[in-house]
Amino acid sequence: MMQSRACYALPPVRGTYAENAPLKDLVWFRAGGPAEILFRPADAEDLATFRYAKPADLPVTVIGVGSNLLIRDGGIPGVVVRLPGSFGKIAADGTRVRAGAAALDATVARAAAEAGIAGLEFLRGIPGTIGGALRMNAGCYGREIKDVFIEATAVDASGNIVTLKPDDMAFVYRKSGVPDDLIFVEAVLQGEAGDPDEVRGRMNALVEQRESTQPVKSKTGGSTFKNPPGHKAWQLIDEAGCRGLKHGAAQVSEKHCNFLINTGEATAADIEGLGEDVRTRVREKFGIALEWEIKRVGVP
Repeated sequence: MMQSRACYALPPVRGTYAENAPLKDLVWFRAGGPAEILFRPADAEDLATFRYAKPADLPVTVIGVGSNLLIRDGGIPGVVVRLPGSFGKIAADGTRVRAGAAALDATVARAAAEAGIAGLEFLRGIPGTIGGALRMNAGCYGREIKDVFIEATAVDASGNIVTLKPDDMAFVYRKSGVPDDLIFVEAVLQGEAGDPDEVRGRMNALVEQRESTQPVKSKTGGSTFKNPPGHKAWQLIDEAGCRGLKHGAAQVSEKHCNFLINTGEATAADIEGLGEDVRTRVREKFGIALEWEIKRVGVP
């Protein structure tokens, strides 16, 4: 059990604190250790109050639904912020969608379709939340967040609520350039007018394609490594002989080589160790260093 050093220095909030809180059931890998303190803020103002008043040396980590996250077995020291459902509201206005950071990407895509907004269908194929999508410039099927982004609202490390425009986000492939300590709370995305039935049809096609090529019903963290320039990560992994490779109860997916899966009771160390085995084999065969796309946090 992680011994909490933080609970007696925490500022009063309207949300909730939980000490030594299990996290493995909150992430898709279903592996990893606990949070020293888990904080669920009541709203953006509550989050801002916490960040303003917390001890300066208290580390803060943000997690969403954990679709692209590996929490190491020793857990996460300090405070883990997880936005509750109240941060998941979605509203359409014309051809724009305003979505809370805790809203699932797929839910935003479906809401846009119902409102006759096209151009956000790709979100249906991205596991995770809008907050994570902003942080990672998430994308698939030829589109990414930067293509539809108008503005975002976030809380900075000092407790200020700030608005970010496209230039502030500094989007690049699978990454935004904003400070790591910003916590997103809302985004506005731009679509275009479309027929709801046609939009739903395109989304359904994306879902069918994804389910036919990816192990979406397994305990996985999604796409593991970024595509190196001029290459496809899955192809390098396959040609390096890693399809089906195992490390403990972790395995490289037979269905899609750029997915690692928890076949049962894999530890985070199993999963990360497997990923490093894959990186070593690809580097030895091709001289290419694969870069992790999955975010790894916590202590071993």
